[in-house]
Amino acid sequence: MVSACVSGAPSVVREPASLFAKYSAPTTPERTLAPSSEVRLGLIGVGAVPQISYLPVLSKMRGARLVALCDNDGPKAHAIAERFGVPDVFTDIDDLLELEQLDAVIISTPNHLHEPHALAALRAKVHVLCGRPLALSVRGVERILSAATKSERFVHVDNHNRFRADAQALDAFLHGGELGRPVGIRAGAFQRKRMLGDWRYRRAEAGGGAFMELGYPLLDLALWYADFPEPVRVTAHMHRGRGATAVEDAMLVQIECAGGVSVSLDVNWSYLGVEDRFWFEVMASAGNGQLAPLRVVKELAGRAVNVSPSGASAREIAFYQSHRAQLAHFVAVVSGAAKYEAPTEQVTVHRILEAIYKSAEEGKEIRF
Repeated sequence: MVSACVSGAPSVVREPASLFAKYSAPTTPERTLAPSSEVRLGLIGVGAVPQISYLPVLSKMRGARLVALCDNDGPKAHAIAERFGVPDVFTDIDDLLELEQLDAVIISTPNHLHEPHALAALRAKVHVLCGRPLALSVRGVERILSAATKSERFVHVDNHNRFRADAQALDAFLHGGELGRPVGIRAGAFQRKRMLGDWRYRRAEAGGGAFMELGYPLLDLALWYADFPEPVRVTAHMHRGRGATAVEDAMLVQIECAGGVSVSLDVNWSYLGVEDRFWFEVMASAGNGQLAPLRVVKELAGRAVNVSPSGASAREIAFYQSHRAQLAHFVAVVSGAAKYEAPTEQVTVHRILEAIYKSAEEGKEIRF
């Protein structure tokens, strides 16, 4: 087991239905807290993302208390702990998990460490909020789900895009029956070239490049809107540098799912443009919706009518608003104030993810 802590750079949310009953943990595990209790959290990995998302939010969140940080860079962790008033610092996850007053951990380490760190926490009878991806393989996801069930603990995946105010508003239209059934989703993210953590450019540690970083959250959000339909076939094309360890700079993906749902994703993290680009559109049988900014069009009396809600988007940047909403939801679940649903849908996400990379590497369509 990898034990060192390595850095990696309540909203009411519709939770997906449990797809695999054998992974569904009890809704009232033995260490569930009373709704009024304070949830004691440990943060594993204090890279760039935790410093601008988790730490500022948790330092001000009622009902939650950050009691420890864990990172292999001890001096950095101590400096951050002092800044945010965190009492304990560790450089080894095993030492952190021996803390008696610990209810849950947030895992924000490089991708290849998510699985061993999550399994270690679950063995220690601690709830888990894990950065995406939950693991680097379907089998890894299944191992974590099984471990959560065995330990009677909760495991959540950091899919914070689901918690965006505009994403939640569009979801209300779709699952309220306003727009009919989703038939096509088109999404993309072009990011100008910038330096990320070194590990993100090594395939064994990151699992992939531009698609793992930018495409995975789009894939998860698209499938979430469509209620995770069974995949039928996948075609993917990528641009990857030379070398056995290189990751892709760009990826174009086409997915066909059961029920006539298609998903198209286009990502690039070396975009030569003046600004980053992001788009996300759901086309449904009786309307369509877009994100960033939110726009909803519905068919009424045979005409397309703009029914976008005013004030649906958050006033603050979606990145911060979505992280705060997700953390509040996780704390509410751990405290017993909100219902828990095991993230069994991640098995479907990772089946498709593996097929995407296989299609891109082999240059052929992959059927399920």
